[in-house]
Amino acid sequence: MKSNVWIKAGIVIIYGSSIDASPHRHHAIQLAWPRSGYSCKLDKTEISTPVIIDSNIEHQLQIDEGWILLVEPTSALGVALSKKLTGQPSKVFKAPSPTFKYVEHTDDLTVLLSPLFEGLGLSNKFPLINESQITDHRIKALLHELNQCLDGECLKPSNWRASDVAQKLALSESRFLHLFSKELGIPWRPYLLWCRMICAVRAILNGEPATDVAHKAGFSDSAHLSRTFRQTFGMTIRQANAIFLKS
Repeated sequence: MKSNVWIKAGIVIIYGSSIDASPHRHHAIQLAWPRSGYSCKLDKTEISTPVIIDSNIEHQLQIDEGWILLVEPTSALGVALSKKLTGQPSKVFKAPSPTFKYVEHTDDLTVLLSPLFEGLGLSNKFPLINESQITDHRIKALLHELNQCLDGECLKPSNWRASDVAQKLALSESRFLHLFSKELGIPWRPYLLWCRMICAVRAILNGEPATDVAHKAGFSDSAHLSRTFRQTFGMTIRQANAIFLKS
């Protein structure tokens, strides 16, 4: 099986088909790009061109085939997409629709997604260069450490108690929690949960069973992971497996 998911710091990129998510919300800003000639519905409204959905906005997406990008709001791309929304919870744009499956051409994300970014008036380098726009050096270093999970073993949530992180950053716990929320626009615990869900996706891509995934990502058991996964992504882990992997 070959994954059609790319996970990088600040972004998760998926090319999938038969996506039918129930109403859900998540920390990421979402960019959906339906393939030309294929059906796509956002909250039961038919669309055929790219749509941006803001962070923490409940939405229901059905897409026969196309691209899904989940973007960290404080990343360079996230900030650019937020500006495109002009304060709206979601916005549909006129831009070229993909007419091909990525496997028919190349795995080079810059080549694959250039038409989308150019159509939105954005730099086509975003898939490869998506730096955090956080300026506080302590929070920036913390995010960099969290992102190490993307390239190796997940760092256990027990290492990420707010009091321990605050001490490591030479801050009081209350000061750390305030600073983190101010910089990222989301409290520490929900953000950490989002990171754990991305770790879970990584483990699923590696073919690990749900019980092992739950343990690795710090959930009490596979049922807890399954409930949280559905709330976050609007689908079951089994449904996600069918989308994340292709023959």
